[in-house]
Amino acid sequence: MTYATDRIHEEIAYIAYHFHWHLDDILDLEHRERRRYAEQIATLVTRAATER
Repeated sequence: MTYATDRIHEEIAYIAYHFHWHLDDILDLEHRERRRYAEQIATLVTRAATER
């Protein structure tokens, strides 16, 4: 199974936007680890939005 290029770009942009990490640092992450960070960010964003 391949992982869609568009999806990878979305994850990279999402992590870079929220954590302000450099592209090389994000690309060094294993796929599973990158997905986990993206999911954790989504949880934090959702939680922050509901606490307003």
